[in-house]
Amino acid sequence: MTIVASPSSAAGRGRWLFAAPGIPATGHGPEPAFTSHDVLGLLNTGGRIANARVLVHYPRRAPVGPYRLTVAPRRLRRIRLNDLIFPEALRLEQPYGLVVESDEPLVAHLGGQHSLAAAAARTWTLAFAST
Repeated sequence: MTIVASPSSAAGRGRWLFAAPGIPATGHGPEPAFTSHDVLGLLNTGGRIANARVLVHYPRRAPVGPYRLTVAPRRLRRIRLNDLIFPEALRLEQPYGLVVESDEPLVAHLGGQHSLAAAAARTWTLAFAST
């Protein structure tokens, strides 16, 4: 039996907020596997394309963005934040916050690999969903 989510039964929220300690500028180990990075995961369980926009907030400067992302219906999209370059690259070594807004409900998650030591360490950040 195949279950297809209807647009009205899609899981998630339209707005997600994250706070992160920042991405280290250096890593330990071969690149790109051990490059320190943070990853934003966006899950769209609905039947329509989700158009998301991401604003990056820093402690001592105006927000940057929006970074525009799309997530196909019934798909997970993982975005390495180090790869976001337009309108500008994410600043390394600086704490940041993300505001993710979408025209369709999404489930969002922020994770990271900070490889400052010989043994790669993973860190995970929780999100706050806003209505």
